[in-house]
Amino acid sequence: MIRSLTRLNPLRMLLALLAVAAAAAVLAACSSSGTSSSSSGSSSGSPAAAAAGGLKTATIGGATVLTNASGFTLYSFAPDTPTTSNCNGTCAQAWPPVKGPATASGVTGTFGTIKRSDGSVQATFDGHPLYTFAGDTAAGQAKGNGLNVNGGLWHEITTSGTAAAGSSGGGGY
Repeated sequence: MIRSLTRLNPLRMLLALLAVAAAAAVLAACSSSGTSSSSSGSSSGSPAAAAAGGLKTATIGGATVLTNASGFTLYSFAPDTPTTSNCNGTCAQAWPPVKGPATASGVTGTFGTIKRSDGSVQATFDGHPLYTFAGDTAAGQAKGNGLNVNGGLWHEITTSGTAAAGSSGGGGY
């Protein structure tokens, strides 16, 4: 009986170590997917939304627009209100929300935050919840400007808080 216990203990230890390793891998995967919204300091070619803090400005198509720290254009969604994002689920996969709070040096306007339906905090500018666009694959692009998808129009955010010139449709609410 003692012999069978000593043989079983190394097996149990191996199984326990494998279980711990598997749990650690699952936690790491969940953790990295839950924090993938931060793109500052990364040039991954992804328009992932900026984490709290440093937004910038850039001139794109003749308009001075807000961008995340990596230079990806920020957008507003016309069906949103100053207190509610109407882009959730698959919409938010294509249009990742900018996690807030956020600010941009030298930009006149009001930065704020709203609480999303999933409980996360989203940055706003002049009452517009902010997003990036998965279709922008490099900094300086504005492929989402003027698109009418996911139930409404998308516009790049200018530093004046209005829809950029040449965009189709109105500026939202």
